[in-house]
Amino acid sequence: MSVTSSVTSAPAPPGGPDAVARAADRLAEAGASGVPCAPVRDLLGTDVEAAYAVQHRLTSARLAEGARITGRKIGITSPAVQAQFGIDTPDYGTLFADMAVPDGDEIPYGAVCQPRAEAEVALVLDADLTHERHTVADLLRATAFALPAIEIVGSRIRDWDIELADTVADNASAGRYVLGTRPVPLDALDLRLAGMVLERRGTQVSTGAGAACLGNPLHAALWLADTLARLGHPLRAGDTVLTGALGPVVPVAPGDALEARVDGLGTVRVAFAPAPEGADGDGDDPNSAEGATR
Repeated sequence: MSVTSSVTSAPAPPGGPDAVARAADRLAEAGASGVPCAPVRDLLGTDVEAAYAVQHRLTSARLAEGARITGRKIGITSPAVQAQFGIDTPDYGTLFADMAVPDGDEIPYGAVCQPRAEAEVALVLDADLTHERHTVADLLRATAFALPAIEIVGSRIRDWDIELADTVADNASAGRYVLGTRPVPLDALDLRLAGMVLERRGTQVSTGAGAACLGNPLHAALWLADTLARLGHPLRAGDTVLTGALGPVVPVAPGDALEARVDGLGTVRVAFAPAPEGADGDGDDPNSAEGATR
């Protein structure tokens, strides 16, 4: 996929007049080829607004190709990850219908570059959130139900060598997402105290709770609702919101099977197809997560 008339990844001083287009083309080429690219911060520097302009340019290209938006995801919600980036705010990305994986289904080999997994709380909205500043009551009234979720994050940036501008430009590292199938109303939950266990091939690999997500997954959703409303792209009825990781993000590989349990919400599962016979098993494996950081 090309976003402009030509694709180039030659370095240029950050912030040049065509930096957004060049960064978008670099990421688009990596997505089309399945070969991760160099970071885009050489083009964007630390300009987060420019990084979002890249993300929005790539989103517009996907919509022009017929993709359908199904919601948004929130990233960088844990204090540890915020400290890693030296920032005090989350980021967001866009979810598309072709990113949704049915509960218990299998993700094809190579579908996500350098995949990693995290367990989350998903909110599904029943009303628009259009105010510049929302209250918890606004969010509670607007939410139809919550579901357990597994998000498969992926990076088109080689070896996950990312800073904030890189992950923002790369759609907040969105890859695939899996939702549980038992909707639970919010009045039956205390999401702050909801514990989470994520298992890989039956072995516990990540634990956490709602408090790890900006203190409460509802706080993360409020940040997103306010941010998008101010930008003129408010959350709408029917949108799915992935509120952020409840515990450490874990690497995954071909043949892995994941199950997440979130207190009060139940379980959600996903598997990864095994590598085809003869596939390269070293660091060039498109499903390799070695060296990833998030």
